[in-house]
Amino acid sequence: MALLKLAAILLAGGATLVPAAAATSSSTSGSHQPAKPASSTTVVLLDCAGKAQTKPATYVLACGDGNNYLTGLHWSTWSADAATGTGTDVANDCKPYCAAGHFHSFPVNVRLTEPVPWTGHPGQLRYTSLTLDFTGARPPGMSATVTWPLPKPAAAVAGA
Repeated sequence: MALLKLAAILLAGGATLVPAAAATSSSTSGSHQPAKPASSTTVVLLDCAGKAQTKPATYVLACGDGNNYLTGLHWSTWSADAATGTGTDVANDCKPYCAAGHFHSFPVNVRLTEPVPWTGHPGQLRYTSLTLDFTGARPPGMSATVTWPLPKPAAAVAGA
């Protein structure tokens, strides 16, 4: 059953982040309003399979092929408003093609924002937006700041 949900996520594109070239360089519109958390509220980051993570040390950005991920993550804040940290963005240059490409590392500041209630998980919020600020070198063609939507829960994509 889990494999069926994962396949549905990947096929529906709900867990796949936009390619780096299509990421925006500005914050998303005001369509997401931060939720007003209760004192016992926890906030999570959903991975590609829809599994909740709290302060992960690694995080896959390219759910479809794993050609972009964050590693060495160190979180300085993790709250109902936002999470901030530092780490390394590891990206495949896909030259001459992805299977033969080389991975390159780029230092980043990471922000998780726009928490919303996680349907079916009372007392939990999930971040819906991830922003990377490249603090030095960055992948060719990449803006100094990029923002991506985060994966949607498996149930929302699979229709469960």
